[in-house]
Amino acid sequence: MTQRPILVTGAQGQVGFELQRALALLGPVLALDRQACDLSDPAALKGLVIGHRPWAVVNAAAYTAVDKAETETARAEIINAVAPGALGEAAAAIDALVVHYSTDYVFDGVSGQPYRESDAPNPLNVYGRTKLMGERALAAANARHLIFRTSWVFGAHGDNFIKTMLRLAAEWTTLKVVSDQFGAPTPAALIADVTAQILGQYLRGRKETFPYGLYHLTAAGATSWRHYAAHVIDAAHAAGRPLRLTSDGLVPVPTVDYPLPARRPASSRLDCARLETTFGLCLPPWENGVDHVLAQLLAQSQ
Repeated sequence: MTQRPILVTGAQGQVGFELQRALALLGPVLALDRQACDLSDPAALKGLVIGHRPWAVVNAAAYTAVDKAETETARAEIINAVAPGALGEAAAAIDALVVHYSTDYVFDGVSGQPYRESDAPNPLNVYGRTKLMGERALAAANARHLIFRTSWVFGAHGDNFIKTMLRLAAEWTTLKVVSDQFGAPTPAALIADVTAQILGQYLRGRKETFPYGLYHLTAAGATSWRHYAAHVIDAAHAAGRPLRLTSDGLVPVPTVDYPLPARRPASSRLDCARLETTFGLCLPPWENGVDHVLAQLLAQSQ
């Protein structure tokens, strides 16, 4: 009998790329990109999942253009809000688990403490609202689901803040960076590795008693965008990367001085104690992942 695969959506995204590596230890992985798996067509999506009969669906695809979502609301809703429910319905029909990734943007960022899973969401923008709708649609469609809220994702594959800072630092001697938004830069590789660890526990345990549900998953600690940029610039200089910009040239600015179409939460800090306690994990500091990816990027550019 052929072993049922793990189906991964969003294969070319930062998390989807890393999932292909991490999940391979658990068996065959069927990784589908946007062309092969279109989340904007829920009916086709359900047929695709049922046709492939995976034992787990890991949904790493999403509409992530936060500012564009303010005007492309309908597209953001069908991909982020409707598709997770369709995946859940299809997976329930074939007795499959669904893993889905959500975001810190479901919160308004006004809390003085890291957000727990039990805290009331209050998204400030269309992206956060549609991701929250997707969480609820999946939970209503399939009892066997895991939802991981994460934040400030980066990796060696794909576009992200680290690559942007390295590019701009090669061109400019001063740079304005927002200093009053706080969160935990989280490596895509960490998200993928934690997912693989938990799916391994799922395979070894009993479906009836597995702790399904909602969890927060970020690297440990927190920083601002400005201090995050300074860490990247300082580490790049220490590694011998020729840059015009030093961290002294990073000018801290408040969010109000850097207006964007979509409002951002001032605090994206998430409390991950529930995930660590439930699954026996210890999440590393955000600096570890940044340093590792930065070393990869600098080695590639030599």
